[in-house]
Amino acid sequence: MKAPLTTAATAAARAVVPRGRVPAGRPAQDPLDHPDPRTAADSAARDNLLRCWVRERRVPRPRGNCLQLPLRSTGIVLHVPVRYWSATGAHRFGTPTVTGAPADAPAPDAVALAALLAAEAAHAASRPDRPAPTAADLVARVADSVRRTASFVEHRRARPADPDGAALFLHGEQSSLLGHPLHPAPKSREGLTAAEAAHYSPETRGGFPLHWLAVHRSVLVADSAWTERGRPVEAAALTTRLLPPGTHLPDETVPLPLHPWQARTLRHDPVVARLLDDGLLHDLGPRGGPWHPTSSVRTVHRPGAPAMLRLSLGLDIAGTGREPLRAAALRGVALHRLLRSGLAERWRAACPGFDVVRDPALLAVDAPDGTPLPGLDTGVRHNPFGPGDDAVCLAGLTALRPWPGRETPAGHPAMASRLADLVARLALRTGRPRAVIATEWFLRYLSAVVRPVLWLDGAAGVVLDAHQQNTLVLLDPDGWPAGGRHRGGHRLREARRAELEARLPGIGAGNGAFLSDARADERLAHHLAVDNVLGLIGALGSQRLLDEEIALAAFRRFLARSDTASSPLPRYLLETAVLRSPALLADGAGPAEIANPLAGPGG
Repeated sequence: MKAPLTTAATAAARAVVPRGRVPAGRPAQDPLDHPDPRTAADSAARDNLLRCWVRERRVPRPRGNCLQLPLRSTGIVLHVPVRYWSATGAHRFGTPTVTGAPADAPAPDAVALAALLAAEAAHAASRPDRPAPTAADLVARVADSVRRTASFVEHRRARPADPDGAALFLHGEQSSLLGHPLHPAPKSREGLTAAEAAHYSPETRGGFPLHWLAVHRSVLVADSAWTERGRPVEAAALTTRLLPPGTHLPDETVPLPLHPWQARTLRHDPVVARLLDDGLLHDLGPRGGPWHPTSSVRTVHRPGAPAMLRLSLGLDIAGTGREPLRAAALRGVALHRLLRSGLAERWRAACPGFDVVRDPALLAVDAPDGTPLPGLDTGVRHNPFGPGDDAVCLAGLTALRPWPGRETPAGHPAMASRLADLVARLALRTGRPRAVIATEWFLRYLSAVVRPVLWLDGAAGVVLDAHQQNTLVLLDPDGWPAGGRHRGGHRLREARRAELEARLPGIGAGNGAFLSDARADERLAHHLAVDNVLGLIGALGSQRLLDEEIALAAFRRFLARSDTASSPLPRYLLETAVLRSPALLADGAGPAEIANPLAGPGG
């Protein structure tokens, strides 16, 4: 359904941006458009490292267009040209130089910059009673991330067009080539060969058959809240449907799908080897057509299949291991049951168009003595998206697309994202200023996507991990936000335990779901506010779509007028001077305290 051109959001957008204000100036040729993919990838990595450093060290805005960073551990000073300074941390930088370096010395690349910043972080974090943290791991991850990013950029530049216009959800999952802009090594995947990465990466539009095991029911752990026409469906029946026809299963066994990389590594596990020898596991090998990795890498999708699969994957992805899956899967099943208790109907009535992508089933394996076996856990996720459903995660929507020569609307900046394309096309079609369109798009996003997350927190104490990758935006045919979906993790507020237990007895049993209010506030503030909304504001500003201060003022107004006042987050965000987020450059130093751009006089 097309959105009307005259709406409350339109009027609000015109009021917020009376003169169609956008950030001044146009950027020069973007380094990410460099014809050499390695140079483009290196530039992206340097920006990420510097953004992390500025954020974690709370480096103030420079007076001019050059940032000077003295590094005490090495005695050098980095001079960094500022291409764009962001109120929310989405800075863009030029090529840094080093004081005292020879005139013909090359500028430090991303790996060298990582070594310098890691050494400085280690020096600052060291104490007499413990050794300084090592910089080697960070440098290795950055090198791996740059190498893989360059490969992804080269691959996409050779094949820029989406191969199937009907698979909109899948193409959105494959759209983020550079990764999170505030992670020092967002594409590191240590443990994957280049050949494996081509098959297992969403950025290369990879696909692979699943590897199947037959699991004897005596060692199977399963739970399912999946229903059809009101009747329960066990987890084993769900995976049996996905098993290719004609596959023979030994008696009293259940099919368990695995990621092929995980299946290969499990061969070296002595407990798994014993289960295979004892006939409690049977290796059925790879079977069936291709499944495709989504943006999380370990969750796989097959267009037309009734379910997606969350697969165990022991890879170190972006510096974070992907095991264990079981506790998260158990929380997902419990959340599905909680929403089915009547809470979902209340939620949909208050916030039409938003829901959780349900994770209603789990299959796993325990050793005969009852010990869980990590790596043999698989979650079953609903697949609610058909061929025409344009559901794209926020990370993919705002991701920069570093390939030159694209067809873009007239007057569009050289560096584009899908969000920038949507705004430019809406401006051309309606004849309204680009900044007014961007503001209305942002206001509609707050209403369609952010408000429901606050409502669920306030009404039930359910805290969704609503960061950019977990947040799916449902777009109408014109490109306006029409709704949203959350996928992935959540936690529950300890203060609401009694009412949640009354609604669903045992909801937190064995899954670590409950958090104190203080930790829940901090978690929700990081995921929903810092990563999600402030990340969106940073993308709007750095891509020259909207002045960030205007977007921040609109977000403050939204929080102040929120009708979900029972959630403590709006007040927390407006009154807290600093927000806590992971410190990714300071190994072991704990969360970083970052200045809250929502607090202060504007709040």
